[in-house]
Amino acid sequence: MKYLFQYLAFSIVGLFLFACGSYPVNNSKKSEEKPVIISNDSLEYDVIIIDTGFTLYLNTIAKPKNYYSLNYLENRNNMYVTNWNLRALNPLKFNSSIYGNRIDYSPQIRYGLEVNYKLFNYFQFAQQKYKIRLDGGSGLSPNFR
Repeated sequence: MKYLFQYLAFSIVGLFLFACGSYPVNNSKKSEEKPVIISNDSLEYDVIIIDTGFTLYLNTIAKPKNYYSLNYLENRNNMYVTNWNLRALNPLKFNSSIYGNRIDYSPQIRYGLEVNYKLFNYFQFAQQKYKIRLDGGSGLSPNFR
């Protein structure tokens, strides 16, 4: 009788430990993020942003499209592009994997709300992701401290 209780106790403990074990998750489905394409048919150009996480940022964190005025977006984008291009032209000082390409953005061209909205939000995303500051200041952006 004593051995029966010991056997049952060990069996219960063994089953408990077996039940608490974990199994490897076979997650073979990896969803690849599609690039964000910024285009303006009347100006005949496309900008393709391939940066992991930007689509999620644009759909969840970014403010709605009409939150900022077009004038505000154009002014900010002009400042951001200027600083971005200065860094892209200086790969010895700044990380070339971040600032790989120069951005051709002219304040004299009216790109429209869609283009300016997505470009502005890409700069917001990049500042947060890479912990950089494109507004001319140094250190972390005040929005992300």
